[in-house]
Amino acid sequence: MVKIWNRLFLEERPSIGLSFFRIFVALTVGLHVIPSFFHLDDNYFHTAFKTFNTDFFPLGFIHLVQQSPDALICFFVALFYVTWFCFLLGLLAQLNCILMTGCCYYFYALNDFAIGTLSWDILLVTLFLMCLTGYHGDYFSVDALRRGDVESWRRPRPFFIQRLLQLQIASTFFFTGLYKITGQGNWVTGNPIYYLMNYPPQGVTKNFLLKEWMAVHPHLCYVIGLMIVATELTMPFWLFNPKTRRAAIILGLCWHTLLILALDVPAIFFFLFPAQLMLFIHPQKITDWIESKRRINADSPRSKIIFDGKCGFCRSSISVLKVMDLWGKLEYIAGPQGLTEMVLELPDGKTYGGFFAFRHLCWAYPMLYPLIPFVYFPGAGILGPWIYRWIARNRYFFPVFHSCTDGKCRL
Repeated sequence: MVKIWNRLFLEERPSIGLSFFRIFVALTVGLHVIPSFFHLDDNYFHTAFKTFNTDFFPLGFIHLVQQSPDALICFFVALFYVTWFCFLLGLLAQLNCILMTGCCYYFYALNDFAIGTLSWDILLVTLFLMCLTGYHGDYFSVDALRRGDVESWRRPRPFFIQRLLQLQIASTFFFTGLYKITGQGNWVTGNPIYYLMNYPPQGVTKNFLLKEWMAVHPHLCYVIGLMIVATELTMPFWLFNPKTRRAAIILGLCWHTLLILALDVPAIFFFLFPAQLMLFIHPQKITDWIESKRRINADSPRSKIIFDGKCGFCRSSISVLKVMDLWGKLEYIAGPQGLTEMVLELPDGKTYGGFFAFRHLCWAYPMLYPLIPFVYFPGAGILGPWIYRWIARNRYFFPVFHSCTDGKCRL
């Protein structure tokens, strides 16, 4: 029994999938909470219409929160913005996750009417699990860059958080299916898909391609409803069975895609659930795939980055780039002192310098992919070189990593 427990929850595996999942959790939280800040007077201030979830919070806690002055509410709004953005970037990931989650509970107790939904309750469970560990900051994060660990993407970590998140999504499928046959509107005796297809589109369904055709075929709608129930009830088995896991992940992704195309669903269906399904991919398979790409790149001509080898800030920047270099695409060469800009030399002999070298590098480092729209935005070719030259002129005044051992650097 102890061996089974250790294998299911305590066995160490790379946490790169959890790091990727952190980004989608942050996006889901932001899209759910931030829009409620646009009208604080209607949602949270003393002027708002409010309802309370007494099943979730003790009455004493609700009464305490209701005494909050508007200035305190504004403070929590500002705190949420800061901690949410830091969590998204992976800066002090666990600490900011805890603070952000605390803000979410505060707003939930302040006014259940503003954000309280079933999907919100599910999201809070996910946030609680993310608060238990900092492993989601191992990669795709500022924390990984601060540590300077070039192998952070394959560091083994206890698997218990990923396993609990797997259990959460599997049980969500199962209990959703169970509710469809035991709650109000039994799908076995009724035909909710048919009635849904005949609803007006505002706020419920979208005008997707086959809606009008399905609206006049009740028997087909009934069969589809039974298939949905059967799939949801059996999804945990398909996900945890290694032989059917890949097909179950694909089926789940297709299911969520169809939901998004057909219905007006919360952000949790768009960002969180599909990403949570991807946690069923064995982390070792992800790292094996990355290592195979690194071996291919190591045996092929690689681009070279030439930098000022005597500049501490330049060496620190290169150590950060090495952490980002997930695919092992580049070589790093210390050039002569006084080199005015970083130079990128491609295998075909083309060279780029300064900002244009950095813009080209954004395609090589997965962690820089979000910057691609900004470095190619109209006007970036003028403003970018100016910013780069300013940094280059003042590089000797910027903080540097004062120690680097075993690939780990500290400020």
